[in-house]
Amino acid sequence: MEIVIKKMETDAEFKGKAYVHWAAWHAAYTGLIDQSYLDKLTPEKCEEIAYRWPDNILIAKDGEHVLGFLGFGDEGTDTGVIFALYVLPEYWGTGVGQRLMNAGMEQLAAYPKITLWVLKGNARAIRFYEKNGFRKTGEEKALPALCASEIRMILLREADK
Repeated sequence: MEIVIKKMETDAEFKGKAYVHWAAWHAAYTGLIDQSYLDKLTPEKCEEIAYRWPDNILIAKDGEHVLGFLGFGDEGTDTGVIFALYVLPEYWGTGVGQRLMNAGMEQLAAYPKITLWVLKGNARAIRFYEKNGFRKTGEEKALPALCASEIRMILLREADK
C-alpha cells in the first residue's frame, strides 16, 4: 500500500471522499445515532456534501482509491479545528487515519490550540484523539437531528500547556 495524502481536487476524488463519508458513518455510528438519520444518509447525499464543502479537505489515496479524508479550518484567532476525520472501515487500524491526522496537524501548525468535536460514545475515535494529545474539555453539544451529542476535545501546543 502506497498512501499519498493530498488536497481533494478531481471529480473522482470528490466521489471517493463521498463514499468514505457514507461507509464510515454507517460503520462507526450504527447504534450511536438515530438509525432513520443513517438510513437517509445515502452515497448520493454524501456526494452532494462533498461538492458543497470542497475546501480544506485532505484525502488519503492508494493509487486511485480514496481511503479516507480529513477536514480542517479556523475556529478563531488562535484556534484551528479538525471538523472531520473518516477512514474506510477496512482500513481502520492500518495507520491511514494517523497519516491524515499528521497532515492535518501540519496544516494547522500556526495555531496554538486545535479543537474538534467527537460523537459521545465513539470510544474508538476518542482513544485515537487522546493518543494524539487531545483532551476532553467537558463541553457537550446536543445534536437533535441525530438523537445524539458530541463532546469537545482540545490540543494545546507545548507553549500553551
